[in-house]
Parts: sequence; C-alpha cells; structure tokens
Amino acid sequence: MFYMLVDHSTNMKQENTTRQRIVEAALYLFWKHGYAATGMAEILDHARAKPGSFYYFFKTKEELLLAVLRLYAATLHPIVMDPVFAQTDDPVERVFAVLGFYRRNLIATGCTYGCPIGRLALEIGEEQVEVHKLLSDNFDGWTAAVESCLRDAGERLPQELDRSALSRFVLTVMEGGVMQARAHRSLAPFDASVAQLRNYFRLLQDEQKRLRAA
Repeated sequence: MFYMLVDHSTNMKQENTTRQRIVEAALYLFWKHGYAATGMAEILDHARAKPGSFYYFFKTKEELLLAVLRLYAATLHPIVMDPVFAQTDDPVERVFAVLGFYRRNLIATGCTYGCPIGRLALEIGEEQVEVHKLLSDNFDGWTAAVESCLRDAGERLPQELDRSALSRFVLTVMEGGVMQARAHRSLAPFDASVAQLRNYFRLLQDEQKRLRAA
C-alpha cells in the first residue's frame, strides 16, 4: 500500500505463479490508469498470461481488486514501514521519515505520483462494500504504524493526546499533500503541509516540556 509502484511486467521471474503475475499486473495498472479504465486484456498482457487464465483464478474483476488490496496490506510493513523505520530510532522522526518516503516518490515521478489506496477510495462505488472494507483496512494499517510511533514517543507528547486521532491527521496530511502536489505538479503544497504538521508536533512537545517543568 501507498508505495512507489513499478511495472513488474518486464522483469517478472519465470517461477512466479500465473495468479501472482496477474495480481501484480493489476496492482500496477489500477494505480497507473485507475480501476475502471483498466481492461482485463491489458492486465493479462502485462502479466504475460493466457487469455483464458483469468477466470481460472478470479470470478470477477472485483475479486481481482480484492486480491490487490490484500497484497497492499500484506506488503505495507516490508515495503514501506520497516525500511523507513530502520532509518532512525527517534519515534517522532519516524513519522516524518514516512512522509519523506512519499516526497521521494513525488520527486521520482515529477509530481505525478498518486497514492494508490487514496485513488481507489475515491473511484470505487459505494455499493462495493467488501472493497471499501479492505480499503479502510489498508488505511487502518497505515495509521496503526504511525500510532505506534506516537506511543513510543511516550512522555515527549502530552499524556492526554489522542494518538489514534493524530495518526489519522498525519494520514490526512500525506494524502492531501500528495493530491495537491500532483494537481500543481509541484512539491510546494506537500512541503507546506508537512511543515505545518512539524510545527504542530513542535508545539505539542514544547507544551509537554512546560507542563513537566511546572
């Protein structure tokens, strides 16, 4: 979920299963073109799969989308959080290192990067209940990882602070910053949003220091 996506169709290993190749191809194409705009023939072509193989593994396109969302959830930590958290032991700086991950994606794509989960959440119709459940699970996994950093910050942040709510605020900054950067084709909106978030964290920590010194 939420990471820099590349087209795996040109370097898929021979031993990868056909189902795995179809899911990985769909993951990339749904991010690049959107769910509705991606056709089954295009997915099978990218997956280098035979035309009749899709319905052997999936009954519908929505079932394939569910598999894609499960893959995002399963790879959040090994692809995004674990490498980012390895950069620093400071729990507060880990939060901003996560945001830095998305900034690098914006730079690498000329500010055309868009969060794949955010894009799908906006596109998928409300009647696709199971899909929305997995979308929310992906968001919850992301915020849980950030919340763990906020809890690890311990007494550096106010005791009464709602760390769960703050983790969702961090997600909102990331999603909103990415969307605005993509619209403006500029890092400026993303950087401004993150700067305001850092100022808020600084105020929280300064207030906690004041309370502890009183």
